[in-house]
Amino acid sequence: MSHQIDQIDEKILNLLMENARMPFLEIARACGVSGAAIHQRVNKLEEAGLFKGAKYIIEERALGYTTCAYIGVHFEKGSAYTSVLEELKKIPEIVECHYITGNYGLFLKIYALDNHHLMKILNTQIQNIAGIASTETFISLEQSIQRQIQV
Repeated sequence: MSHQIDQIDEKILNLLMENARMPFLEIARACGVSGAAIHQRVNKLEEAGLFKGAKYIIEERALGYTTCAYIGVHFEKGSAYTSVLEELKKIPEIVECHYITGNYGLFLKIYALDNHHLMKILNTQIQNIAGIASTETFISLEQSIQRQIQV
């Protein structure tokens, strides 16, 4: 870590991880410092790369996406990575893509409306991308843990 954080920084980060919309004055009260100090510290923490912005977390099921799956992708050859990645970026249901070590070249996380929709995405989009030799799909039955790394 290139930026040393103190106890106040830790508290700020933990409060923001809990609720990114928490007003700076409320954070200041919890930390026992001024609102201006919190604003400056948050800016320094962001500039140091300790966090990237703030966002809302969409509940996929509320939008009708009932199937979460992970897909291991085998390349025809390793040099296909760049061209395959560019094609995968065009599929909006893919929410994560990791270039990994091990049996697969890529590991994808995807949300689909249902299993039929997942099959359609696999058969008509992912498996038709030049450079992909094969895929293996794992359907998530339940997300048992979701958290960020502790500060």
